[in-house]
Amino acid sequence: MKRLSKRIDQLLEKIIGEHQQVSKSGQVHQGHHHKDFVDVMLSLMHQPLNPNDEQVYMIDRTNVKAILLDMISGAFDTSATAIVWTLAELLRHPRVMKHLQQELQSVIGTERMVEESDLPKLGYLNMVLKESFRLHPVAPLLIPHASMEDITVEGHDIPKKSTIFINVWAIGRDPNVWSENVEEFYPERFIDGNIDLRGHDFQLLPFGSGRRGCPAMQLGLTTVRLALANLVHCFNWDLPNGLKPEDVDMTETFGLSLSKTKHLLVMPIYRLY
Repeated sequence: MKRLSKRIDQLLEKIIGEHQQVSKSGQVHQGHHHKDFVDVMLSLMHQPLNPNDEQVYMIDRTNVKAILLDMISGAFDTSATAIVWTLAELLRHPRVMKHLQQELQSVIGTERMVEESDLPKLGYLNMVLKESFRLHPVAPLLIPHASMEDITVEGHDIPKKSTIFINVWAIGRDPNVWSENVEEFYPERFIDGNIDLRGHDFQLLPFGSGRRGCPAMQLGLTTVRLALANLVHCFNWDLPNGLKPEDVDMTETFGLSLSKTKHLLVMPIYRLY
């Protein structure tokens, strides 16, 4: 554990050091580097966060590293869960899998893997992920919120300081919000591209919305899209023991995250030249 902790600390120090070097060189202001979350955290170091309170609190380098570690580690399990659900749905729907592989072959070719710069060109991949997040949100109830004042919503009185959960799992399967084929995995429902999953459209909220949305949303989206794209692009996937696509077990285990009850067992077959 000490060795692992040291390696993680070295990685975080490298990330912070690179941002500080860029900031000192003035590249942020010259347009060569976009200001990101790490830059914001570093700009707050040793600055009083509550100057009007009796107890003044300031963050230091250790706090910055702890927050970065929380974001990175928090994205691991949730990203893996999202990839498993999406791959399971693709195996259950060979038509969708074939369509996605055709898009990847058209955009990427068959001689290299998918790179992050390719992701904006993969429209069908984005539709597949939206549909997967609709049916299988990793955090089915998001994180708890609290009402700041007494309020009435759709005839329901919510007292101040009530704990509030948003059931995005139920929203994603509500026929009044979507359509009659709400239980079907059908990525083409997003073909018009108007529904976004970053919290702008309340019928699809896998990462929450507003100031309390997931801070690692962009990291998680990039991780899931890149990993899934390469898994589908580099391999064909066969089900073991003559299992048919419609027989893949999709039972859910509800908790803080929504995981598959039974592990997904598949056999990869390399398909690139």
